[in-house]
Amino acid sequence: MTTIRDVAKHAQVSVATVSRVLNQKGYVSKQAEEAVLAAIKELDFRPNAVARTLYNKSSRMIGLILPDITNPFFPELARAVEDIALTYGYTVVLCNADEDIKKERNYLEALKQKYVDGIILTTNQLSFAEVDKVGVPMVALDRIIGDQIPTVVSANKEGAEMATTHLIESGCKFIAHLRGPKGLATADDRLHGFRKVVEKAGVASIVGEADFYFEKSEQVTRDLLEQHPSIDGIFASSDVTAAGAMKAVNRMGKRVPEDIQIIGYDGIPFGEMLVPSLTTIAQPIYEMGATAARLLIKLIEKKPIEGSYFELSTNLIVRETTKRKEEIE
Repeated sequence: MTTIRDVAKHAQVSVATVSRVLNQKGYVSKQAEEAVLAAIKELDFRPNAVARTLYNKSSRMIGLILPDITNPFFPELARAVEDIALTYGYTVVLCNADEDIKKERNYLEALKQKYVDGIILTTNQLSFAEVDKVGVPMVALDRIIGDQIPTVVSANKEGAEMATTHLIESGCKFIAHLRGPKGLATADDRLHGFRKVVEKAGVASIVGEADFYFEKSEQVTRDLLEQHPSIDGIFASSDVTAAGAMKAVNRMGKRVPEDIQIIGYDGIPFGEMLVPSLTTIAQPIYEMGATAARLLIKLIEKKPIEGSYFELSTNLIVRETTKRKEEIE
């Protein structure tokens, strides 16, 4: 295997000169640089990536920590981050924290040890103080960690208002909201948007804690319908949660949307695969991931950024789990 010493000998220069050419640091004459590049090509020399990382304290790698890789929303985000990172010459290291604070800490430490150039966080188990210790540029995606960390989210409160308004306009008189995890800003905003609309409209409502899990959503929906059989509308805090609700409604012998209308939140592709297809509030998932990646790369390369809080608009996609105006009696 060709080494840096072989390149230096072939180019008739010192090892230090070859190192300066490879790392683009320090003065090298034009003649010496051309000799080194020619030697590299002739010997098919491939620099040791680990050694270069240690020398430069840079790896051209970005860490992406996700809370739950089984939720289709997060792979959609990851795809966008990876696409954009690759166009700028960065590789993405994917870490699945499973919403486990210990795993999140371990991943942060591992990424720090590997000299990643920056990290995108879609988790919020750790405090800003713990995250800040890593000492690399960071961006929060679909999460709010602290004012000091640039953040990319969707308009969660407005999206929830849109979802709830749609259910009311579709004839719902008693609406249940399957909320996301307490303390998670995005989930809290969706709850606030829901409450604002039902209180203003004077519509009966109830809130169940389903987090973002399919199985829990199914059980919570069953419990709510057994206790409140007059529920005729459900606003789920995610599309996965909505799928759990649909399963519970079906197993209880009720029909969607004839007996109970359901709307989700996220706009992931699998919502269209459900039967009936899911009405949802679509987040601009790809745009969110792409925005976060571009923002982080600007921070890494010490380029100016325009603002530190980016809230992207959502939109209503009406499918088959809610009634259309002509179906409302």
